[in-house]
Formats: sequence, C-alpha cells, structure tokens
Amino acid sequence: MSIVINHLTFAYTQGGKPLAPTLKDLSFTIEAGMFLGIIGHTGSGKSTFVKHLNGLLPSEKGAVVVDGHDLSQKNERKTVRSLVGMVFQYPEYQLFAETVYEDVAFGPRNMKLDEAEIKNRVTNAMQLVGLDPERFSSRSPFELSGGERRRAAIAGVLAMHPKYLVLDEPMAGLDPLGRREILALLEKLRTESGCTIIMISHSMDDIANHATNVLVLEKGSLFLYDTPQNVFCRAQELQEIGLSVPSITKICIEMNEKGIRIPTTICTEEAFLNWFREDMRHA
Repeated sequence: MSIVINHLTFAYTQGGKPLAPTLKDLSFTIEAGMFLGIIGHTGSGKSTFVKHLNGLLPSEKGAVVVDGHDLSQKNERKTVRSLVGMVFQYPEYQLFAETVYEDVAFGPRNMKLDEAEIKNRVTNAMQLVGLDPERFSSRSPFELSGGERRRAAIAGVLAMHPKYLVLDEPMAGLDPLGRREILALLEKLRTESGCTIIMISHSMDDIANHATNVLVLEKGSLFLYDTPQNVFCRAQELQEIGLSVPSITKICIEMNEKGIRIPTTICTEEAFLNWFREDMRHA
C-alpha cells in the first residue's frame, strides 16, 4: 500500500488562463508507514502538492494513486478522502461546535455512522491525542489552551480513521511545549497505529528528529527525496535554494571547517552523541 505520484503537473488559472505551473512533473512514492517531511522555500508548491493527495485539487496532468485508487477518477475521490486525512494550518480555527465531543463527531456523522460507532470513534480519537473524554467532551473548544485546541482539531480528523495523515505546519503558532506535544502525538500515531504521517514544516530540526524521509521542493519541482541524513548533508545545495539545515548539522559543518573530522550526515543530537561516544571509545 502506498501513494504513487506519477508525473504530477498543476497550474492555477487567472481569468480562465493558466499561470506558470506550480507543480512540475513530480514522480515518487510515499510508502505506508513513512513519516515524510516536506520542506521548501515559500512558494515552492508544498501546500499545493498536499492538496492533491485527497483530491482537493484535481490532477490536470499525471496521476495520484492512493492504495490503488486513482484520484483522476471522480468516483474514486470519496474513497480516498476516507483514507487521507488533512490537517491544515491553524486547524483550531475550524472548530465550531459547542462542545469538543460534537466537533470530533462531525466527520464520523458525515460518514453516516450509527451513534454507537460515532461515540466509540470520538472516545478513541480523544484518547489518542491525550484529551481525556471525561474531562474534555462537554467543554467548549474555545475554552481550551492552544495546544489542546490543536489536538482537538486533529482528533476530529483521526475519528474518521485515515490511513494517511497530512499536516500543513501543524506546530505553527504553538509554544515549545505545544510543539513537543504535537510531535509526540504524531510519533505515537505512526508507531502504534501504523498511520503514515506526511508533514510540511519549516523547522529543519523537527524534520531531522522525526522524519524517516524528506521531500524537498524547489519552484514546483522535486529537488531531493531521500533520508534526512542524505538530504541535510547537502547543506550548500540547500542554502542555494534558500533553505537551512538542522542546528546540529551547522555545528558539524563548523567543526569540519576547523579541522575536526566529523560525518556530515549527522543531523540530530542523538546521532552526534552516538558519534562522540564511539569516537572517544577509539581515542
């Protein structure tokens, strides 16, 4: 099972006329179970790309195939939308119901499920995101903290049981604690439920620490698609397209410039400490 992107090209229109392509001939595969981090300079096509993953934007040229369902076929889109859950920037702005329970239940209700199944899904989704149903179900979503609102919004998507969860800057506007909570939640979802995570982020540290694979977009084209180690070791190329590298990678680059030989593939503190211990053991 996977999401296959095959020669995907897309251009917005203005006054009925197509503009320059926002996505240009993208081809790659997102394997089930991945934590895919998507990075790119503003305007590189990141948000436009993820909107193709459940048919919010139609593929004009090329194809997006989710677990064998081709999104170019209109009759397949409803099926795919039950497989691919979307969490946009500041999803808490989409909260609208009087209680957290009713907000989380909105998606399952639209799926025409019976009340027993809806209750079961709401309870499980709230527990997954760390919101105790007994404490939070009857509360207004507007009384919650920023991190709690973000988690309630994500619970509403999870209650629909997506196989793939797509998030556009899910930590935007959160304090450090809120950021850590959301990232821990995503790791839990991937490891415990097998949900594939696809996340746009401007934080190279977050991508390095959590992603299994990284997609780099540049002006709508695929620039790199590889592991975090193999992407972030190409620091100069990334800098040339306006991107940075993780903090620890910057330190490694500076150490190499000062004559201290250290692998340039190190992009997390854990990897640095492992290298340091091994280096000391052989010193």
